[in-house]
Formats: sequence, structure tokens, C-alpha cells
Amino acid sequence: MRFARLPRLRLASIALAAVTTACGDPEPGAGESSTGSSGSASGSGSTTATDASASTTVSTTTMSTTDEGSSGGSDGTSAADSGGDSSSSGGIPTEPFSFFVTSLRAMQELSGSDAGFGGDLRYGERGAGAGLRGADLICAAIAEQSMPGAAAKQWRAFLSASEGEDGNPVNAIDRIGEGPWYDRLGRVVAMDKAGLMGERPDADPVIADDLPNEDGVPNHQPDPTMRPVDNHDTLTGSDGNGMLMQGSTCNDWTAAAGDVGSEGIPRVGHSWPRSANNGRHWISEHDAGGCAPGVNIMAEGGPQPGDYTVGAGGGYGGIYCFALYP
Repeated sequence: MRFARLPRLRLASIALAAVTTACGDPEPGAGESSTGSSGSASGSGSTTATDASASTTVSTTTMSTTDEGSSGGSDGTSAADSGGDSSSSGGIPTEPFSFFVTSLRAMQELSGSDAGFGGDLRYGERGAGAGLRGADLICAAIAEQSMPGAAAKQWRAFLSASEGEDGNPVNAIDRIGEGPWYDRLGRVVAMDKAGLMGERPDADPVIADDLPNEDGVPNHQPDPTMRPVDNHDTLTGSDGNGMLMQGSTCNDWTAAAGDVGSEGIPRVGHSWPRSANNGRHWISEHDAGGCAPGVNIMAEGGPQPGDYTVGAGGGYGGIYCFALYP
């Protein structure tokens, strides 16, 4: 399986235009896998993609995303009140779409790198809480690309942080509203928070053990013409209840050098389980290798020694995205 550099679609600009139109002015910006190599202080990383017949390694340097994003606000309009349409003209779509796992393709496009973002999700945001705000913008941009107008549903990344904008700890489970949540094809992910509390969400059986990406495609096999890949590690920084795990957030999603001593090691869940009885927890399964960018999708039983990337255990630094409105 080979990953070539994909053209950038400027998804953030599309999404932010929809958010600004529907929801008012943006708020001020504040600021078990293969042998991927760790990133440098400038955010470099490596991509390793392998199938049964061939092995191709593509090393890339992560491009800076400092100027790529800006923050967006909302006026609290619900989908039911919007008169919703699916266009980017300002209406909030009425189709139930409020959850996805960010696909590798989308993370590569938005980061401008085959290695993805790593643990630095600021996406142009600065100041207190920049990592969480940037991750939210990433979610909104990807949702908008899949369903025009969906950015206005107010998307939240399922991530915890030791300090939010107010300096207090942030728990992922407290960021995402009360539900219900549906995937891109309208299938139930969970009706409420209680439905998220378990090894797997209380979801439609079709998707419970393979949570889908922004297009409703099972994350285990994002390309149906290719074999499944080992990409289940998904960043959360959280324990099994969606609560903060200290030292597991890449300095609150602002760091991607791969320096374990200063950045910690991010906690990940599994978007799909390794087996029926092992590696099943969607929120909190194990630690990744480190915070550096990296894509590693060939199963080798877990993070390998010396691999300090977010993808070291089988992934690419994907995140879960939830919308506040169905």
C-alpha cells in the first residue's frame, strides 16, 4: 500500500466560511505497527505503509500549520431551528451526522504532510487552550468537507487537557454535549453519555467494533479495494471514562517533537478492537510511542522501541470528533 502526497483542499477555509456565515464572527485566535521514525523539534515525522505484498516507506517533513487556522464561534442555533439544508450557504444540515474518526487522508491534507499532525493540533491557534481549539477546528473542517454546512454543528475533539482556556483541567467526556450522536450515514453511535461508557460505544452493531470516518467508511478498511490496515490508535489523553490522564496529552496537544521527557506520551483508544477479547477500549487502551508525527499501519504488536510517533502502535494520530447538535 502506497501513500502519495495528496493535494490540499483548504478544508479549513471552507469550514470556517460556513461557521462564520451560520454562527457569527469568529472569536479571536489565541494561538501496533511498523517502524516509523520520530519527529524533530520542527515537527518532522515518517510514514510507513505496508500491505502483504510490498513495503514502501515515505519520509516527509511536516509543514508548519501556524497560519492555517482561526477560531470560529456559534450562536447556539440548533439543527431543528435552522430550517436546515446541506449547502454551505449558512443552513445547518438536518441530516443526523455528529460523530466520526478523522481519516488518514483528511489529516494528511489538513496538516500538509504525509506524516500528519502528530501531537500538535493547534492548527494556527495560540494562547491558553490552543491545542483543543485547533483540534475542534480540524474536526469542523473535515465535517464540512464531507457534508457542506456541517461545520456549524459545533464540533468538539474528544480530547482531555491539563489546562483549558480558563487554566482548569478539561475532560474529554465533558466537551461533547449530551447526545445523541450519529455517524455520517445516520447510524447510532450512542444516544447519551451513558452509551459511551464501556469498552465499545452502545452503537449500531454494524459500526460498534469499527468506528467510521467522516464519510461513514469503516476505519479498519478505509479503502475497500485494499486489505484492512492496522490504524486503530486514536488520540484521547483520557482514561476509560473520558477523564484526563496527566502527562498523556502532548503538552495539551501543542507538542510534536517526540521528546518523551518534555512532552509525555499520549494516551490512545482503539477505533476498532484488536480481537474479540483484547485491545477493545475505544477511549483508553495504551500509550502511543510519543508525540512526533508518524503513520504506521503494519501490525507488529505494539509500539516499537525507539519509535516516538503517535502512530507507533498502529495509527496516524487520528482523533474522535463529536458535534454538539445531531
